Amino acid sequence: MGAVVATVAAPAAVQGAPESFRVWFWSFAALACALLALYYYRLDSEGLEIARELALSVVPLAVLTIVVLAVILFGITTATESAAIGALSALYLAVLARFPRAVAYWSAGGALAGALFGLTRAGGGALVLVSAALTAVFAGTAGPWLSNLRRSRELWENLKQATFLTAKTTAMVCWLFVGSALFSAVFALHGGQKLIEEWVLAMNLSPIGFLVLSQLIIFLLGWPLEWTEIIVIFCPIFIPLLAHFKVDPILFGTMVAVNLQAAFLSPPVAMSAFYLKGVSPPHVSLNQIFAGMMPYMLIVISCLVIMYLWPGMTLWLPQFLYGN
Repeated sequence: MGAVVATVAAPAAVQGAPESFRVWFWSFAALACALLALYYYRLDSEGLEIARELALSVVPLAVLTIVVLAVILFGITTATESAAIGALSALYLAVLARFPRAVAYWSAGGALAGALFGLTRAGGGALVLVSAALTAVFAGTAGPWLSNLRRSRELWENLKQATFLTAKTTAMVCWLFVGSALFSAVFALHGGQKLIEEWVLAMNLSPIGFLVLSQLIIFLLGWPLEWTEIIVIFCPIFIPLLAHFKVDPILFGTMVAVNLQAAFLSPPVAMSAFYLKGVSPPHVSLNQIFAGMMPYMLIVISCLVIMYLWPGMTLWLPQFLYGN
């Protein structure tokens, strides 16, 4: 039965987004912007101050996330190198909050030096832009840190604690991957992979039935398990079956990622709720957090349905960046 799965033709080419997608997308985007403008227009001074504090808290992290993903998507760095850029950018944001004027001076000098370096290379405007940005971030981070490290005991202690916590978290995640990889190898060695393949194929499921079953299993596993165990142990069980059901691997992986977001928001476990409870004020109860997360869980589930109905909306970016 495993040989049957291996010899099935590759998944069919996924069609692009519907022709009217852009019209509907930009129409809804314009409507959302208009509603947001009306909402902020009706806020009083207290509401505007709250919105300002939220923007100052969320926007830097959003920019950091976009930068880390963008350097991978555009082929500037590998995934490992982008992690280093993310760590450097996080340090940059931390020192920016403490020494904004020094960061501005050092960043301007670094951007100028990086641009001059890029101009000496035959890489075009893209190389100049990337070189200037990276040098500005590095100079804006290293300069103020090194110049204030000896004088500020608090700064030295924060850097030491951040290093220790990062090493501790990294070691924990690495051991999770080691244990998950060992479990997956032993599971396959004793025939567990083949047994599950035969069981699923014997059910004669349709592609949508296979997707519903696999996503339901992953959703339920998201209650007691972390995402690392699910990705390393259980996803390899379903991946060999994708060709048989003509499901695109990129689409399946994206659906798994979105599905895990819903699983982490869903009671009775809802690990994200307990994370929020740990940092929320004492008067905020766990039931209130659950009630506030329900609309977001429904949005995530709706996204899963949309991703299956119009897979081109999910796959157009990888196809645009890397071709078919």
